[in-house]
Amino acid sequence: MVFPFSAIVGQDEMKLAILIAAIEPAIGGVLVFGDRGTGKSTAVRALAALLPAMRAVVGCRYHCDPAADAASCEQCAALKREARSAAAKVAIKSHLIPVPVVDLPLGATEDRVVGALDLERALAQGIKAFEPGLLARAHRGFLYIDEVNLLEDHLVDLLIDVAASGENVVEREGLSVRHPARFVLVGSGNPEEGELRPQLLDRFGLSVEVKTPSDLASRVDVVKRRDAYERDPAGFTEQWAKAEARVRRQIVTARGRIAEVAVPDAALENAARLCMSLGTDGLRGELTLIRAARAFAALEGDAEVNASHLRRVAPPALRHRLRRNPLDDSGSTVRVDRAVAEVLAG
Repeated sequence: MVFPFSAIVGQDEMKLAILIAAIEPAIGGVLVFGDRGTGKSTAVRALAALLPAMRAVVGCRYHCDPAADAASCEQCAALKREARSAAAKVAIKSHLIPVPVVDLPLGATEDRVVGALDLERALAQGIKAFEPGLLARAHRGFLYIDEVNLLEDHLVDLLIDVAASGENVVEREGLSVRHPARFVLVGSGNPEEGELRPQLLDRFGLSVEVKTPSDLASRVDVVKRRDAYERDPAGFTEQWAKAEARVRRQIVTARGRIAEVAVPDAALENAARLCMSLGTDGLRGELTLIRAARAFAALEGDAEVNASHLRRVAPPALRHRLRRNPLDDSGSTVRVDRAVAEVLAG
């Protein structure tokens, strides 16, 4: 049992970023940096209980989607080919499972992350079999890394490769395995403990800054809710069940609506002007900004993306993509807000 997502006090930008990533996985993940004890890991873990169940092939170790031809393991791809070619249509057995939210510990070995030879079967039966790792478990779900800025370099390189390709390739001990590994990467950390490598930082679609609440009412509310949850987890969860169901319905509705949300040329031009004004490298900033704005519009029930959507998602979509400016010592959030005010004036 986890603390309800809806019961988290404040931290609106963090909660919105997580919801956007749940609606549009192509965003590329969420990075949450800030003070200790501000609900970073609580929000991520609450996501697991909040998301609607997903349909997966029965018996598949990678919980492949039975309706999708792409992003399937070899076994599921063969089943789908057989089902299509059979004279009498063979139905692929499927069932509903919770969306996986997998923790990647800082001390995890590479074998545990990517998978390795199943030693038990190898010794007992003399069979070379693959034991899937954390990347396999996270397929179609979320891979969560706490203290992501302390992650070892070789694991960072590995995650960059897999995040870019959507596939995990294992070539070792006579094994040659390739399986889908498409997941939303969620990282949290404290900036005082070190910076994140630029290569991995760029892979996160959204970057959120969280701070300790500065007003008395919010701090009291946080303590009150946490204390109530710890005293009676079941009762507190039941108290927030309706709010959780409402957010779950919003996610499902937004997922169904997002393909219909129009992105007019004016919104594309505003996104490009904003990124040019900030001097972001490449075009990943514009792509993320438009995807996030479209997901936010779907969440709000709007038919097309407009300037108000861009204003709301611009800080998390762009603050981590700015170059350091020796002539401007203001923070990245201030620079983004300033550019938004200039480019999207009125």
